[in-house]
Amino acid sequence: MAEHEHVRVAVIGSGFGGLGAAVRLRREGITDFVVLERAGSVGGTWRDNSYPGCACDVPSHLYSFSFAPNPDWPRSFSGQEHIRAYLERVTDTFGLRPHLRFNAEVKRMTWDAERLRWDIETTGGNWSADVVVSATGPLSEPKLPDVPGLDTFPGKVFHSARWDHDYDLRGKRVAVIGTGASAIQIVPSIQPQVERLTLFQRTPAWVLPRMDRPIGAAERAVHRALPFTTKLRRGMLWGIRELQVQAFTKHPGELGFVEQLARRNMARAVKDPALRAKLTPDYRIGCKRILLSSTYYPALAQPNVDVVASGLTEVRGSTLVAADGTETEADAIVFSTGFHVTEMPIAERVVGPEGKTLAEVWSGGMQALRGASAAGFPNWMTIIGPNTGLGNSSMILMIESQLNYMADYLRQLDVLGGRVALDARPSAVRAWNHRVQERMKRTVWNTGGCTSWYLDASGRNTTIWPGTTAEFRRATRRVDLAEYAVLRAADARPGTGAQNAEVAA
Repeated sequence: MAEHEHVRVAVIGSGFGGLGAAVRLRREGITDFVVLERAGSVGGTWRDNSYPGCACDVPSHLYSFSFAPNPDWPRSFSGQEHIRAYLERVTDTFGLRPHLRFNAEVKRMTWDAERLRWDIETTGGNWSADVVVSATGPLSEPKLPDVPGLDTFPGKVFHSARWDHDYDLRGKRVAVIGTGASAIQIVPSIQPQVERLTLFQRTPAWVLPRMDRPIGAAERAVHRALPFTTKLRRGMLWGIRELQVQAFTKHPGELGFVEQLARRNMARAVKDPALRAKLTPDYRIGCKRILLSSTYYPALAQPNVDVVASGLTEVRGSTLVAADGTETEADAIVFSTGFHVTEMPIAERVVGPEGKTLAEVWSGGMQALRGASAAGFPNWMTIIGPNTGLGNSSMILMIESQLNYMADYLRQLDVLGGRVALDARPSAVRAWNHRVQERMKRTVWNTGGCTSWYLDASGRNTTIWPGTTAEFRRATRRVDLAEYAVLRAADARPGTGAQNAEVAA
């Protein structure tokens, strides 16, 4: 490996997870770290996703750090531009700029078993680190379906997360592929501009009204003058969602009332019974993420919109062919087909002591101790790791819990002293994963009758946390050294070299 800089901690990514980790490191008194970012600015998914209508479906005061409250959110549900601006302010407020290394995409990180460190190769230089905190996020790598003939399409093609703002959609025939959280924001945003919009829908979504509103100047002034009101608002939003968890995790039948609300929401906007039939899911609400929009159904009912209740299977020049044989002419294709969530692309670039990548180790499904540590990959942690996702609340809550775990992990290394690493014991990872999967069996995500991006190729739910955020906070408050093997670098003696020794925790 070429010349490199050594740091105590290398953080990968500068979205909510990476910036949160950087703030926590500084608050713990650790300044010997870098944040490696592949792009030229912070923001993560809120930088990359800038499509028309892009906004968060979690209330603003809950979708922000508890240690960085924002009294000036302009709306109850914030748009992409406001969230990105918030992350820029967090970066400046907590003095993170000196730690940022932009245009430094990680190509490979390899564990050095002798030196007990990670060697990291990036497009912007090389580093080594005692500890790596991977915060690349599950919504970072767009997923494009392999559609036969797509290369013959003469028009414009792009993914919603790589929106081409130079391409003018006005007067064009546009096909939107997918009906997830991005599509329901894109469709009503572009529908008034385009000549014709065709939505290719493999599976309809359950959609509830989006109770969004502007937050007035007087309301914001109260939050600025009385900071406890911001905390109170956040606490109320959190508590309501905590109370909802049991319906998702233990008693899915209780979601029937919510399903009726969603049906009435559709009926108010969609009068055509044939279109309503296309848009009505055949699975229990909550099995796939419940979407929020007050404009999606009205847009679909407009005369210049067609809904094809079938997936795109072939492209013949400018003709798009659905699985049911429907043919559509288009000038542009927008793929709203999600991300590589259950594969975690960064795993292909993480190489353990035995030369295997994390992707190879996880080929049968992702699993990590307390959503953070993978067996066989010492001093490597992930933020928003396996089974840490949420179906009804704010991921910032889970991120902050994992930051607690990260902070205690580093404290334990300090207490152990010397050149030392922690490697999650396979038995501890298996025990944790078994408990999670047993709890998952009765959740709506596993029993609701749908196929979602929560499930991996083998049908296992490796993404969602089957409990409350408070439960996860308790589970990640402290590192249990009994769940780890402690690796030490033996003193190098003449003729012996450095050796690793596993000692009892």
